[in-house]
Amino acid sequence: MAKSPVDKLLTNHPNLTHSTDVKVVSHIQREKDEWHVNTIMIENIDVPFTYKRKKLYKSLKGARVNITYYPSTQQIAGMDIEIMKIVRVKIA
Repeated sequence: MAKSPVDKLLTNHPNLTHSTDVKVVSHIQREKDEWHVNTIMIENIDVPFTYKRKKLYKSLKGARVNITYYPSTQQIAGMDIEIMKIVRVKIA
């Protein structure tokens, strides 16, 4: 049986996590250089999830999504803030 793209990612990159059917409670998009940086908040999780796209995307607020991500940090105002970098997002 052939592996799905998610299974291949998880096998090749052990620090990745895959969550299914999670609810998006907030979705913000902002422009940075030539990219649209998307930040979503997931129900019952206090860490922001971020990803980039070349084009604006419809709002995911209230949607259930499957996401593949890894932990990272981002420096804001001189402080390191924990974030999750999304590799793959798909509406469930």
